[in-house]
Amino acid sequence: MAKVRFLAHGRAWEVEAPVGSSVLQASKSVGAPEGDACGGVCACSTCHVYVTKGRELLSEAEEDEEDILDKAFDVRSTSRLGCQARILKDGDIEAEISRESLDAFYNEHPNVKDPRKG
Repeated sequence: MAKVRFLAHGRAWEVEAPVGSSVLQASKSVGAPEGDACGGVCACSTCHVYVTKGRELLSEAEEDEEDILDKAFDVRSTSRLGCQARILKDGDIEAEISRESLDAFYNEHPNVKDPRKG
């Protein structure tokens, strides 16, 4: 199991996730506000995160993921799509949820209060 920590809104969500699962699956299991408008099939960039720790524990980005990230906002060297980043090894992983992903999550879940909107 890998320990995955998600950061957003000055808050953290932590979960133990099995090897083979995706970063998106881990976020959903703990209720972290990561978007997934396409349902996690690499057709959008709403699950965009910045992996700030444990990149070596994840699968490499493939061409499809990189093509989608080319269309994402505020892409950084640590950017990954949560639906495509698979956990390959046990260890500690930390992911900051991007603004794009937060926007998507709150649009997808209008019943959840967006703490960015006072």
